[in-house]
Amino acid sequence: MKKMLLGFLCLLFFSEFLSAQNSEEGAVVFMYHRFDENKYPSTNIRMEQFEKHLEYLSQNNYNVWSLSKIVRHIVEGREIPKKVVALTIDDAYKSTYTHAFARFKEYKFPFTVFVNSTSTDSGSKNYMSWDEMREMQAFGAEFANHSKTHDYMLPKEGEDEQSWKKRIRDEIEGAQKRLQEELGDTTNENPKLFSYPFGEYTKESAEYIQSLGYIGITQTSGAIGMQSDTRTLPRFAMSEAYADMDGFTLKLKTLPLPIESVSSIEPLVKEDNPPKLTIKLKHPVKNVWCYLSSGKAITVEWVSDREFSVQAEEALKAPRDRYTCTAASKESRWYWYSHLWIVK
Repeated sequence: MKKMLLGFLCLLFFSEFLSAQNSEEGAVVFMYHRFDENKYPSTNIRMEQFEKHLEYLSQNNYNVWSLSKIVRHIVEGREIPKKVVALTIDDAYKSTYTHAFARFKEYKFPFTVFVNSTSTDSGSKNYMSWDEMREMQAFGAEFANHSKTHDYMLPKEGEDEQSWKKRIRDEIEGAQKRLQEELGDTTNENPKLFSYPFGEYTKESAEYIQSLGYIGITQTSGAIGMQSDTRTLPRFAMSEAYADMDGFTLKLKTLPLPIESVSSIEPLVKEDNPPKLTIKLKHPVKNVWCYLSSGKAITVEWVSDREFSVQAEEALKAPRDRYTCTAASKESRWYWYSHLWIVK
């Protein structure tokens, strides 16, 4: 009887250990903008780079999911298996159709395009048409909300609360209306995804957009997991300077830092510059290192074995910066968390 009880307890411990390990699994989401548009290196990726990304995912048996599928797992509390990745594209530039689409079809990979509807409605040759989107939709593409006019989601100078909320609501609901008129009533409904133009938001605007029923998608780097904040889900931006295979595979293997809480999701730096960020972990993590966007290290001050604070030595410069914290995990993987700062 004692042996059976001991065996049961060992099995229970092992099951709980595996469950804890699996709960730390996450998905990695990549963000692209332009393909082979060399005039725009900050938002462009060369096709030879992009093809290597897709080839690596295929040859190494990654599960390429639509972003909506990943978010449904998070919202419904269903664990995300290993090696899940999503490929997303912002702005619906024409090169998504003329260059990237054929590669997606070749590999049979789903993908998510965030559309600012006024640009498409304008008939500009720089953006995809609704007909082209419908063609892509038939091959597994999904389309989501990036606002009507790609306006900032930050309250503007001189706007009272009623004014900025009306502007943001009109931007989002106007784009959603056009998506559904052109691509079908169920477009971007399960769930409703919204990518912040310029990747910028405030705590107030993120909470308001959540109240409208949307999941907020940022351009702030990091993996997403079961405990990720659905107001501000991160993605890794891919452009010419950051899309080499070493960087791609490093980010592909990241895990969400096991965070219990952060002092605030507010990115807007108002008076206290440099800002201080405090992070409480769900369990101790060794050798956490934090950096500015420039790569300069920031001192990590431990409050306890599960809580630390970081604060840059000098004031952050406009328009934006980040605190990025990483730590080595098992199997040559890295925990990764990044916090956006907007400096006005």
